[in-house]
Amino acid sequence: MKYFRYFVLFFFLLLSFQSKIYSQNYQLVWSDEFDSTSLDLTSWTKETGGTGWGNNELQYYTNRDTNSYLQDGYLVIKAKQESFGGKSYTSARLKTEGKRFWQYGKIEAKMKLPYGQGIWPAFWMLGETISFVGWPACGEIDIMEMIGGEGREKTVYGTAHWDNSGQHAQYGGSKTLSSGTYADDFHIYAIEWNESTIKWYIDNSLHTTISITPSGLSEFHQEFFIILNLAVGGNWPGYPDQTTTFPQYLTVDYVRVYQDIPVGVEDESSLPLEFNLEQNYPNPFNPTAIINFVIPQSSFVNLTVNDVLGNEVVTLVNETKSPGKYQIQFDGSNLPSGVYFYSLSASSHHTIKKMVLLK
Repeated sequence: MKYFRYFVLFFFLLLSFQSKIYSQNYQLVWSDEFDSTSLDLTSWTKETGGTGWGNNELQYYTNRDTNSYLQDGYLVIKAKQESFGGKSYTSARLKTEGKRFWQYGKIEAKMKLPYGQGIWPAFWMLGETISFVGWPACGEIDIMEMIGGEGREKTVYGTAHWDNSGQHAQYGGSKTLSSGTYADDFHIYAIEWNESTIKWYIDNSLHTTISITPSGLSEFHQEFFIILNLAVGGNWPGYPDQTTTFPQYLTVDYVRVYQDIPVGVEDESSLPLEFNLEQNYPNPFNPTAIINFVIPQSSFVNLTVNDVLGNEVVTLVNETKSPGKYQIQFDGSNLPSGVYFYSLSASSHHTIKKMVLLK
């Protein structure tokens, strides 16, 4: 049945090519349908630890197959009540950091949520720059969060977090069912994210929108990676009580990422320029990479490469440039393998991207 569903998805993607010129043309660029026998570790990493994760959570995240596994075409994240690593609960937290990351697009997952006081499932994203700039300067997009407990399981939340002059800022909304709870059945949780807005949807119904055009929201104009986790306890949901039953399950049917592929015949040279820093090519690279960027007006341009500690490795550009498109070659021959960040500043614009040198 999942194979038929995937065929239908592909069929409708083909139909999208009939869209009006320059209209929105989302096309599938990556998905995990969880139809295999084991988790795709080229896309996902199982994070481990019991640090509380900044929220005073009670679980220990493990990489054991008892806490996250594939079964009957689903990804299952299982929260258990057991003693492990000094904690009384175990669960799982999966991320695509450093493996799969995107700037803009439609990101969605079809999931059935758990329930119970103190249970906290989440489908969310963090900026790839987190190891370089920290949180909240990296940006965070919570596509779906639900806090369990009587009367609360019929509401899910979508929120954006960012840095506002050194202070944490956030904006979001919620969607409440008229009857039943989100644990009763599968629902599709999604965002549509472009240069101007982030929009949150549940089952294709829009519930929240934020404008990301203000200059103070630069976090949302870079690559983000996906996280799926099931927390137990924390500052927001509170803690399990005698009504909470274990184990609890977050069941994921699929995760899909679409991007808007422009379709048109107009000469590109006639279109107005927009500030842009592209992902280096190739990535990972060894030892050279190409970096392309665009500046819409004459500006003093600074393009640097830094290591994960923030130390500048090299300055690639540090001069005034005319409006146009530029291509720079970066040579990492004298550098060790690892993660690096390249940042572009021009006029009031600033953006950072991640690159991986793999020798």
